[in-house]
Amino acid sequence: MIKILVEKIKSGYSISKEEALQLINYDLNILSVYANEIREYFMDNQFDLCCIVNGKSGKCSEDCKFCAQSSYHKTNIDIYPLLTTQEFLKDSIYNYEKGVQRYSIVTSGKILTKSEVDKVCESYNEIHNKVVIKTCASHGLLDEEDLKKLKLAGVQRYHNNLETSRRYFKNICSTHTYEDKINTIKSAQRVGLEVCSGGIIGLGESQEDRVDMALELRNLNIKSIPLNLLNYIEGTNIDNSAKVTEEEFLKAVAIFRFINPKSQIRLAGGRNLLTKYGKLAFKSGANATITGDMLTTCGSGIDEDIKMIKEMGFKIV
Repeated sequence: MIKILVEKIKSGYSISKEEALQLINYDLNILSVYANEIREYFMDNQFDLCCIVNGKSGKCSEDCKFCAQSSYHKTNIDIYPLLTTQEFLKDSIYNYEKGVQRYSIVTSGKILTKSEVDKVCESYNEIHNKVVIKTCASHGLLDEEDLKKLKLAGVQRYHNNLETSRRYFKNICSTHTYEDKINTIKSAQRVGLEVCSGGIIGLGESQEDRVDMALELRNLNIKSIPLNLLNYIEGTNIDNSAKVTEEEFLKAVAIFRFINPKSQIRLAGGRNLLTKYGKLAFKSGANATITGDMLTTCGSGIDEDIKMIKEMGFKIV
């Protein structure tokens, strides 16, 4: 079945939920080979490398069970307001000179205030005046007016993770809805922004939930899909008793490629929990990653990532 399915996908076929669920039963090595074949067919050897900066940390009003920055949790993280333009500029220059092509400012909280949006737009403008780097933004559930401001400031891509399936979302957050996220994504698309949206593997969700999230992302035409492996942080409210194995995560990566053959499947948080920082995932359909540190956890080294990516035959674009 899998050989026939791959050929159909190459011809433009979108696989069904039932077909995606059947893929779970395949051996990981077989699944990885065919996911990689799909990746090579549609994406060639192109690789998207990005970095993120924690531009505003802590005191978030939302109760997402997995998040160290939620005010509902007692975690040992740094808490600070929006960084200055000079701090963002210095950081973006550092990453650009290291070879990173995409720079994203991420801020805690459900939404930025209007004055914070204006300040961060000043930062994006200054970055574009001084650095030849693509910029992304992750500032919560912004309205269309503020998303237009980001677009005018040179931002190319807006990030807002679905986190999990529509069915399971209520188990991890109660202070905003799945539909709130969908509305923000569609608003960003309406103003001309690309969208980066994915989720976390290991929240206690089922295999079906993962497939449903991948299908939702396909329906939203998302071309950058970050996949996180839950990196449990002491003090959060997530159940860490049923940890996801590396094999299970790699299968999820491969199945996301089958469902979203033309998207960047991006390794995000939790890479440090994987063998060689996720090298096997880049043989299972993934072709993008966040490099450097994450928001509140350690990540991977930029130099080491670039060396590995090039040795694997990818071309950073």
